[in-house]
Amino acid sequence: MQQLIPEDTERYCEEHSTPEPSFLAELNRETHLTQVYPRMISGPMQGLFLRFLCNMINPARVLEIGTFTGYSTINLALGCHGLVHTIEVNPELETIIRKYLQASGIEDKVRLHFGEALKIIPALNETWDLVYIDADKPNYPAYYKMVFPLVRQGGWIVADNALWDGKVLSQGKKDKDTTGIIEYNEFVQNDERVENLLLPFRDGMMIARKI
Repeated sequence: MQQLIPEDTERYCEEHSTPEPSFLAELNRETHLTQVYPRMISGPMQGLFLRFLCNMINPARVLEIGTFTGYSTINLALGCHGLVHTIEVNPELETIIRKYLQASGIEDKVRLHFGEALKIIPALNETWDLVYIDADKPNYPAYYKMVFPLVRQGGWIVADNALWDGKVLSQGKKDKDTTGIIEYNEFVQNDERVENLLLPFRDGMMIARKI
């Protein structure tokens, strides 16, 4: 992942932020020991940001698209007073997800779904206060367009990896992941139905509020 701020500055920020609870530290460790792409985990700073975001907007219904091992899921659930519905395409991750949902004590606040998000979302029949997108990048625009009508006025859509290792700035031919992110960013920027902020935090987070 491209370093957006100097490493020593990032370390200083981590040292002066609330540390992750022991169960999240263990999940972080197990993810790095067992998963092929452990960098997909949100990590302590981003997890804390998501928890704080939920503390601030106090959502009753949260939708997460892309669970991975559940680190961001747990933080979202810790911060909200309602339910988190989270969708993961890979059923092989169920054991580690459920293990740490139980360890965190918030398993009653999480509804875990496995399969393709574009098929699952319409069947949930919910109105969302917050949607967090962190899944396959080519489908980012499709996810946004699908969930937008389901987000309440004043609700939020947050997308991770909005800078995609800086590839959004690269010249020349783009791979499909980079193209998906660029299309997403452009669509949100030109969507007059939202106010949006592209935050240069970690790998970039596009934050949009439905107006």
